[in-house]
Amino acid sequence: MGASEGRILALDLGSRRIGIALSHDDVALPEGVLESRGRVKDLETLRRLVVERGVTQVVVGVPIHMSGRRGKEAERAEGFARDLAEATGLPVDLVDERWTSREAERALRATGHDARSARGRVDAV
Repeated sequence: MGASEGRILALDLGSRRIGIALSHDDVALPEGVLESRGRVKDLETLRRLVVERGVTQVVVGVPIHMSGRRGKEAERAEGFARDLAEATGLPVDLVDERWTSREAERALRATGHDARSARGRVDAV
């Protein structure tokens, strides 16, 4: 989807943080990290972001086990995606995110960040 068709919001749900990225032309760039304040408040914050930034599509990462099994975290992400679709009226696609956190950690370490300083940044990458 190009910029002329609207922006894409990508979310990486963690237990305490939500990593946020937004499309800019043909690339997704980290937008920041939302410290979770509960589902209702998080949904309202994201709904406002969707309106303010002209988002037309949302992508939510689903943490699927390496075996392909869906655990509680995947069920939580799928439920959050359904609630977000209802709150925004936008299509919300689910994306298998196996390996994405490890790739983000590796990229941050390659730029000189240690595990402690990278902790909050991983969700934004």
